[in-house]
Parts: sequence; structure tokens; C-alpha cells
Amino acid sequence: MANSFRIGVVTVTYNSAIVVPGFMDSVLKQSHSDFILYVVDNASSDETLRLVSGYSDARIVPIRNVDNTGVAEGNNVGIRAALRDGCTFVLLLNNDTVFDAGLFATLLRGLDESQCAMIVPKILYFDPSNKIWSAGGAFSRWRGMSWHFGFNQIDDGRFDQPLEVEYSPTCCMLIRNNVFERVGLMDTKYFVYFDDTDFCLRAYRRGIKLLYLPTAAVYHKVSSLTGYRSNLAIRYLIRSHVYYVMKQFPLWMAAYYLPVCQINAARKSLQTENPWKAFLVAESAFWEGLQLSAQRKIHLPQKVETSANGNRYA
Repeated sequence: MANSFRIGVVTVTYNSAIVVPGFMDSVLKQSHSDFILYVVDNASSDETLRLVSGYSDARIVPIRNVDNTGVAEGNNVGIRAALRDGCTFVLLLNNDTVFDAGLFATLLRGLDESQCAMIVPKILYFDPSNKIWSAGGAFSRWRGMSWHFGFNQIDDGRFDQPLEVEYSPTCCMLIRNNVFERVGLMDTKYFVYFDDTDFCLRAYRRGIKLLYLPTAAVYHKVSSLTGYRSNLAIRYLIRSHVYYVMKQFPLWMAAYYLPVCQINAARKSLQTENPWKAFLVAESAFWEGLQLSAQRKIHLPQKVETSANGNRYA
């Protein structure tokens, strides 16, 4: 595919100095060179922005938020900028990842050949285990959430076939620009966690095709910045799960899913060093999620414009 197909690469940073060098090196060596990298910084207090500014490349666009607006709104800031600048595609990409020089080109080729609207790579752990973190995924009808295919399994070839999937994390997801007109942007009430599940569910319900492409690969430093078992992570995981359930399902289904959220909160708490404190955090987060659901709003585009190449975007 020709380099005239511009990608708006959106990454959200927050005290990400420890991972920025590897990420930036991976982005800047891409064989598909027609991209703009929007680094949306959520008020980092470390050297993240100084490191990013040290790269003298006109394709890098740092955007500094005055406050930490969360991952969902951070992605929205970058998506709006990419669409405003006429990017044909938007690539949501975590900065705690590294990848080879062919990633962008492989994803673009897969999107073109499959005629799908969204595409994701195989995501492996950034460690010697050779284990998969995500090979696409699906929505769990039993737990009111999503799950990853291949999670924690050895990458031994079982997940090497392209597959249309319902869900995948937006750790790395290439999206055609017109998808946002149909689906809307990320719901900022999630702040972090479940924003990608919500987005994929909205796309799935509108019949938008998402393809898992195993010939593209990303190595993910999982939870290197948030700490998956920290009280902060537990708070947002439970809060976001409750909000997702209340937003996306009728009350009769939510009545089943909410106890599942409670069980999930207890399980997460037991995995921490101070289970009792973590459980209190989780219980408080449960009620926060209920409060968030009192006012439901999907972030649909407020205005549709037409770019020079005829693409319509918000």
C-alpha cells in the first residue's frame, strides 16, 4: 500500500519516561513513513515530554494536557487531531510497547486486503516467556466483560490464523477514520479500563468488522506504568466494570452482572499485599461506578466536516 495513506498514531503518556525511548525508536523506524505521531501527555511530572521533544522529527506532535484527563479522553484528543489533519487511518497505540519496522505497513496491508474497518496484531508479553497477551478477543456473556484469546498461552502457532473477532484491546488498533463517525469517540467516563471494551461493543453492534492479524506483532510491557494489582488499578477496574454493565445492558441483565462485579472485586483484592484495604477500595469503586451510570452519554461526533480528499470526519 502506498505511503500516501496517512496514519495518525495516537499514544497517551503519563509519567512514561521509562518506556518512551523504546517506543519512539520503534515508531520512527517504520517502513511506512507517512504518519503523524500525536503524543498526548496527561500532565506528566517526570521527563516524558522532555524525552519526546528531544526527537527532531516533524512528524512528532506533542500535545500537553493541563490535567490528567485519563486514557479515554487522552485518546480522544489525539483522535480529534488526527481527523482534523486529514489522516485516513488512526492507530491507537500504547507507549509501553515495542515492535519491528514493518508493523504499520503490515496492518495497512491487512486492512486493505480484508476490506475491514479495524485491525489488530498479535500482542505478546515483553519478556522471554514467549507468551501471548492478546490474540484478539470476545465479549463474555457470563461475566459482562471482555476476554483475550490466547491469554498467557505459549505462542506455539495455535493463534497464527487471521480471524474476525468481536473485541481486542486498543493497546494497538488501526481504525479507518470513518469508524468514529459511526461509533463515536471513547467514553471519557471510563478514565481508564473498559473504554476499549465499550468502543468495540459499540462497533460490533453496528456491524463493523474487526480483524485479528497474527503476521503483525507487538511486544507489550504489561502494566509497567499502572501496576495491575495496585489499589489505583483496582479502583478503576471495578468502577469501569460497573459503569460498563449499567451503560450497556438492560436492568434485568445488570442485576446478574453486578454480583459478578462484586466477585471480581473480591478476587482482585485477594491478589494484593493488603487484601482488606484493597477490598475497601474496590467496594468504594463499585458505588462510584453506579453513580457514573446515572448520566449516560456516548461521545458521538459533535460536528462532521469534509477534508480535502473527501473523507468525512468529526
